[in-house]
Amino acid sequence: MQPITPGIDLPLWAWETAEVRQALRRRDMGAVFRCVQQYSGASQAKIGAAVDMAQGRVNEIINGHREVSRLDVYERIADGLDMPDDARHLLGLAASREKRSGGAAFDLAAFPEVVRVYAAQASAREEIQQQARAARELDVLAVRGLGLIGLNDSLLRACLPREQGGHGLRVRLLLLDPESDALAQRAAEIGESVESLASGVRLAEARLRELAGTCDVQVYRYSMLPTWRVIRTDSTMFVGAFDAGWEGHESACYKVMETPHGPLYRGFRRMMQAIVDGAERTV
Repeated sequence: MQPITPGIDLPLWAWETAEVRQALRRRDMGAVFRCVQQYSGASQAKIGAAVDMAQGRVNEIINGHREVSRLDVYERIADGLDMPDDARHLLGLAASREKRSGGAAFDLAAFPEVVRVYAAQASAREEIQQQARAARELDVLAVRGLGLIGLNDSLLRACLPREQGGHGLRVRLLLLDPESDALAQRAAEIGESVESLASGVRLAEARLRELAGTCDVQVYRYSMLPTWRVIRTDSTMFVGAFDAGWEGHESACYKVMETPHGPLYRGFRRMMQAIVDGAERTV
């Protein structure tokens, strides 16, 4: 948890939710205050104390009876709520005064697409599942996908609809071709037999066929040496990497969100589409 002001605690991930980011883009301070209440449990009086406003003024803003339009008030709200710099950028503000004066050599907030970095997939599990449950599109680029979606206790399996005629979710799973040279190379890298790795891919395909009718499921086989491991839920990606020294779930996991001019999200999405275009569909 990140302390905002005495009496208000807002988790950093709350600033990264779609509803908060949309409210910031619209400069809808009423929606921002409502989210602060939702995620921190703070009262209107506590929010007012944090942003130097009377409780009555906060109430008017929350209920849509008054709007915020002055730049100095936006600054005061951002400072009072200790907004991270990515949130400030969405609101149209510069980085926080402390960071502007600190002269940091590298500031992740200068690259607002990357909104969070996890040490490994396990640290991001709860957030990935939260995003997947609300998604309309789910794309997964993996090697065999068993830990992600192929087994009952996989990361994403519980997030998928279980009844016929689900909520319209479209799932695309990109798996390494079990008959490719790239799979044999990857098996050697991780010290596993080709037969074992290939059977894992085929098992994931079989388990995905079970979802037919509950949602739109598409499974593809690609034949290039795996480098990136990607989970995309609508406009958010969780990106890791494969290497000879580790499995994909052991990699650091970057949360990347779509922004108007950012290259990372668009580049990864373009790469995934290119893989789909050159792959063989099996389900």
